[in-house]
Formats: sequence, structure tokens, C-alpha cells
Amino acid sequence: MSLQPTLIAQISDLHIKAHGRLSYKQVDTHAALLQVIDTLNSLQPRPDAVVITGDLVDFGRPDEYQTLREALQRLQPPFYLMAGNHDDREALRAAFPDHGYLQSGPTLNWQLSVGGVRLIALDSSVPQQPWGEVDEEQLEWLDQALGMSADQPTLVMLHHPPFACGIAHMDRQRLRHPQAFEAIIARHPQVERVLCGHLHRSLQTRFAGTLACVAPGVSHQVALDLHPEGPAHFILEPPGYLLHCWQPGEGMVTHQCAIGHFSGPWPFYDSQGLID
Repeated sequence: MSLQPTLIAQISDLHIKAHGRLSYKQVDTHAALLQVIDTLNSLQPRPDAVVITGDLVDFGRPDEYQTLREALQRLQPPFYLMAGNHDDREALRAAFPDHGYLQSGPTLNWQLSVGGVRLIALDSSVPQQPWGEVDEEQLEWLDQALGMSADQPTLVMLHHPPFACGIAHMDRQRLRHPQAFEAIIARHPQVERVLCGHLHRSLQTRFAGTLACVAPGVSHQVALDLHPEGPAHFILEPPGYLLHCWQPGEGMVTHQCAIGHFSGPWPFYDSQGLID
């Protein structure tokens, strides 16, 4: 196992459209992606990898994936892709033939190690449906994968959250029948985080003896409306990403980070001490 810190950046829900089109006729998701790429490229130290937890494009079209591929060529750290409910598996595979981890099996499950951290991606997308699901074969694969790396800190990732968030229209689209998934996670204490997207908000909750984290949207957020009959609306709140930092002997810390360019950094101290 690596004795060096490992930095994994997580971005989610890009919803890329082609030909300069705006998502929902409001959101320039391509410009938002370029902004987060610039933000990640400027980090020091730079992330060891970037995981993109689904909804890469808006309608699963080949021209959208081509636009995505062209933009991601600017991203300097290595990146790994996952499918969400807006994605099309075969169009995604065709657009990224060099991403060998995507190229086998009926679903886009994969696993690999980055530094001292194991990454396991579980494909929860269901063609033509907004909600998520994982079948028995996928769950067996997950259990076996976790059993093979029991001594390695692990991030298990899927697009759809396996818990309710209180936003009613999104809760109707979460992972269905999460109990078997939860039982597997609970059996494997090396799982440091369950990472999700889909909700376009930053959320954390206890789950199966670990912490489940949802990354905010790169471009737009789901409006925070906890009324049982709340409408399906989005809001242009500040975008963000998550940075998961594993330090041997210390464990995993997750930072919620804003996307963009901001004034500073400025010093707290000068030659006289704390600045007054």
C-alpha cells in the first residue's frame, strides 16, 4: 500500500450538450465543464485522479459525447467515467475506446487502484429510466471485488444515491431496493465512502457503517425544496466538486470545494503577527 497521500477529485452531472446548446434552455454546461477543468488543473498538489460520477451528457447522443471528449482533453490529471441515467452505455463506449475499463460486460462496472486507494464503480443506470438499480450479478461482483481488497481503503461509487434526501421528486429517482447493496457495504469496513451524483446538491449521511457523499452539480443544482409535493426545479447556485484525501495513518477526509476563480489567498499574519 502507498505511504503517500492520495487525492481523488469527484465531479458529477455534467449534462453536456453539443453545438453550443443550453441545457434546459438556461445552462451553458460546456462552459461550466471548462471552468471546473481549469479549477482542477490549478490545484496544488494536483489530484491523482478525477472520477466523474455520471450524467456525463444530456441525452446520450454521439455528438454530445464527442463534445465531452474534446473538452476533457484539457484535463491534466487522469480521469475515469461512470454512467448516469442521462447516459447511453454504447455511445459512451464508442466515444472513449481508449478507456479499456469501460469496454467489457453488459454494464459499466469497473475497479482499479489509484495510489493507496481502491476505486470501485457500480453502474446503477437503467436504460430510458431516471431511477437506478443494480442486479444480483452486479452485487455479487461488488462483494467479490471488496473481498479481494479487504486491506485497502476503498471508495465505492454509483450514480444514484441509495438513500432518501428529502427532495421528493429526486427521491422517486433514487436507487431502488438498496437493502442488498447496503448489506454488502456493511460487511466490508474498508469502504471509506459511498460516492454518488444525481442529486445536484452536496449531501452527506451515515450509510451501512460508513459515510455516503453526494457531489454537487458542476453546472446547476436541484432547488432545495423539502415539501412533499415540491416541483422539479433547478437553481443556479454556485457549482462545486468534492476532493477526497486519503492520508496513511490519518484516514479519509472529504473537502467540499467551490468551482471558479476567487480573490486571494491572503495571509493571516505579517511580520507583526496576526494582522489587525
